[in-house]
Amino acid sequence: MTPSPEHWPVVVAGGGPAGFMAAISAAEAGAQRVLLLESTPAPLGKVLISGGGRCNVTHACWDPRALVGYYPRGGKALMGPFSRFASGDAVAWFHDHGLELVEEADGRLFPSSNRSASVIHCLQQAASRAGVVLRKGVALQGAMELPEGGFALVPRQAGDARAAAPAEIRCQRLVLATGSHPTGRRLVQGLGHALVPPLPSLFTLAFKPNPLLALAGVAMDPVGLELELALPQDAPPGTPSRFRQQGAVLITHWGLSGPATLRLTAFAARALHACGYRGRLSLDWSGGRSLAELEALFASCRSEQARRQLSNVRPWPELSRRLWQHLLQQQGVEPERRWADLTRAQQQGLIQALRASVYPVGGRGPFGEEFVTAGGVPLGEVNLATMESRLVRGLHLVGELLDVDGVTGGFNFQHCWSSGWLAGQAIAAAG
Repeated sequence: MTPSPEHWPVVVAGGGPAGFMAAISAAEAGAQRVLLLESTPAPLGKVLISGGGRCNVTHACWDPRALVGYYPRGGKALMGPFSRFASGDAVAWFHDHGLELVEEADGRLFPSSNRSASVIHCLQQAASRAGVVLRKGVALQGAMELPEGGFALVPRQAGDARAAAPAEIRCQRLVLATGSHPTGRRLVQGLGHALVPPLPSLFTLAFKPNPLLALAGVAMDPVGLELELALPQDAPPGTPSRFRQQGAVLITHWGLSGPATLRLTAFAARALHACGYRGRLSLDWSGGRSLAELEALFASCRSEQARRQLSNVRPWPELSRRLWQHLLQQQGVEPERRWADLTRAQQQGLIQALRASVYPVGGRGPFGEEFVTAGGVPLGEVNLATMESRLVRGLHLVGELLDVDGVTGGFNFQHCWSSGWLAGQAIAAAG
């Protein structure tokens, strides 16, 4: 005999940041009996590992008009959602739920404990207090729209979960918060939605060959980056071939990482994919100094440090010593040469190297796919005021399942908080 299906007014599939926020928001706003399904035994896994275990919860960008500029995919479409729940609202929400956030010099906001576990504890406690029922180790395998309204869901027991999953769950409202997992994409396509093909965003760049291998660990800020790509003929019309960023970079064993690199690859994600992750990266190690400014710095060293060796005196103190010595070697300038003996041709070569050193991009770094994914459900298929599907009544889509991604983890989390909160409010208001 087939067991009767379970009936729930609201089911949220996906126990990540967007799913937890949607479930909590709905329950706190008055929705009755909210079920949250998470396929793993430990929910909020991405929160746990984000920010090196610290969790960059959001970013101190308080104006929604400025905030939307940090989303390569999403952009101005997010103006509406952020006008209702943006960074300041997220800070206030976490404060009201017992978690204080601390702003760092670069605008990133972390829990005062400096531990991502505090964020997880806050969300789990809020869900519990609101009456959300969390089932771990249960994944959503199928979802079908019912003629009379609502959904028939096919759950499955995942991993070594102790409690067996029911044969079927029926609900009136369904929130898909499955992130970049392929199952979620399959489910949403099965319900009639299109899908912008997913591809990596926010990744490091690999140099092949890597002429900076010996400089692994060197950090510089600011550095100007200009990426030039040779787009294939079948690239979508209007795809840009040049991308620029400026900020902090970190030289690695495989190439280049750091915040500026991640921002660059976020905006260039689709173009890089079209080029097979091959291109030319020009680095302005001078941080944007003009030719005249650099010539003045060199003239000052030639005058004031005339007897000292080039390897012992950098044109400006913030220039990495290891990088400066590397550039001397690259330009064939003897490191023991005195500043007074630097020839005009050698100076021109060094200044050119400082302003525009070119490196061959040959792929993504080894941890590229761990950051975030570009692609997902097109925003035009979703009512962004409620995060409800325009195609399927009662279906809400939140978080990374949508074709939205930000330039750092904090901006991606903010989209999760915003979309989850809006979905929860709409579900409660619908009754």
